[in-house]
Amino acid sequence: MTDKAFHGGEALAKAVERAYEQGQTDYSLEPMVLVDDAGAPVGKIRNGDHVVFCCRRGEREIELTEAFTDAEFPHFEREYMPDLDFAIMTMYHEKFKNLPIAFAPERVQKPLAQVLSEAGLRQFHCSESEKFAHVTFFFNGGYNQPFPGETDLCIPSPKGIAFDQKPELSLPAVAEKVEEAVDEGYDFIVTNFANGDVIGHTANTQAKLAAAAAISRYVDRVAHYAKEKGYVVAVTADHGNIEALYTKEGKPHGAHTTNLVPFIVLDPKGRELALHDGRLGDVAPTVLSVLGIEQPAEMTGRSLIDTPDFRNDKMMLIILDGWGFGTRDEGDAIYLADTPGWDALLQRYPNAKLRASGEDVGLQAGKAGNSEAGHNNLGAGRIVAQDDVRMDSAIKDGSFRKNPVFLHTINAAKEEGSALHLLSYLTLKSSHGCIDYPLMLTEMAEGVDKVFLHIIFDGRSTEPGSAPQMLRDLDEKLAAIGRGVIVDGVGRGIALDRDKNYAKVRRAYEAMTLGKGTSYQA
Repeated sequence: MTDKAFHGGEALAKAVERAYEQGQTDYSLEPMVLVDDAGAPVGKIRNGDHVVFCCRRGEREIELTEAFTDAEFPHFEREYMPDLDFAIMTMYHEKFKNLPIAFAPERVQKPLAQVLSEAGLRQFHCSESEKFAHVTFFFNGGYNQPFPGETDLCIPSPKGIAFDQKPELSLPAVAEKVEEAVDEGYDFIVTNFANGDVIGHTANTQAKLAAAAAISRYVDRVAHYAKEKGYVVAVTADHGNIEALYTKEGKPHGAHTTNLVPFIVLDPKGRELALHDGRLGDVAPTVLSVLGIEQPAEMTGRSLIDTPDFRNDKMMLIILDGWGFGTRDEGDAIYLADTPGWDALLQRYPNAKLRASGEDVGLQAGKAGNSEAGHNNLGAGRIVAQDDVRMDSAIKDGSFRKNPVFLHTINAAKEEGSALHLLSYLTLKSSHGCIDYPLMLTEMAEGVDKVFLHIIFDGRSTEPGSAPQMLRDLDEKLAAIGRGVIVDGVGRGIALDRDKNYAKVRRAYEAMTLGKGTSYQA
């Protein structure tokens, strides 16, 4: 432990390999904590220290951020640290507006929900909790509060059970509430069916087939229920995922894809309808066109409907999360699954294909889409530059190193002789973050004696079982920099909960602050 060359990657890699032997997976790895020769935890976060949470997305980062920064935090007992300097990369909720924020938010001007509200329309946004932020915060352009006339309803996702053991998730309840909203006569309804993405991220082929079958059944039911009650219904997706069962190497595929996604329109009046292909940013203009509302200048997309004067006074948008056009073979879950309802929708109604990845949704060229970017673009009616593009551009043009929040945090740690802690997401490419961020901050922390990395394992955008090698690669990079020690690790499914399961978050928090978890040594 006194060896200056020690950076902790190899030690944690071996601990992860032992966890694998016990049946754990990257996503759900229980907390592991580095201890010294006397058994005392190393590098724990203390009051007066400085922290940068190196994740950029938002809905998964809220609960852990609350635990560190909320003086009135009610969800579990912990000793509040009033002098903890806690910086975040982006503002993923208004409650954190007074924290140091490295990349200030760029809210969407005139998102669809606001335009509908200003037109006096009543709207209903509904999803289960795994995707609730997407039909509210992200769809609404970064606004946390509903607009006047907007009702938001969150259905709890299953708790206490692995999602692939219940591939229907809470879809039956979501469908029921959406149908009730139809009966109540809302002018616009938007809902997200979460299964394609949530189950698509698992390695369970049978669960994926069951999820696809459930989606087929409920999208058919809800779409026709709304159509029969006079709604124009559009069915689309935010990105691909579940359709891809295997990687090129034949391993289970559990990541987002760059595949095109569907756009289907059901008309209660059975009119002739012509559509053209486009991108996700064309969906909001399409909604406004159908409802007869003028498109604001801020929306640069264009309606996907070519039929002149196609109007209706009510509309529903169903977003199938993680549901792309696949290869239509043995590697395509949607093709293999029992999906008569979905097949009929494609065959009976006009449909188009939408681009939902890369530059078409404000991401880097060739990068798979994600739920945040997808819903941003769907609700904004234009291409919305995503945080990863902004931040990666900052790395390339050198402005990342000049960011005043980062510089203040590092300089304060240096001057005070206190520790700098980097909550580090172990992945090369994810909508939540990238290991490049803590690495660059470590490079910038010249003169800081104590730089500690707290690893959050991905298990979604990374190959299953890849964490040990990634840790060893990280170890080499830290050695080249000459500073930084990896002191603990925990799975994303525990640290980055978004279902108000604070018992999980507590385990991650106490590993980072108290050293609770499975101990390992150098």
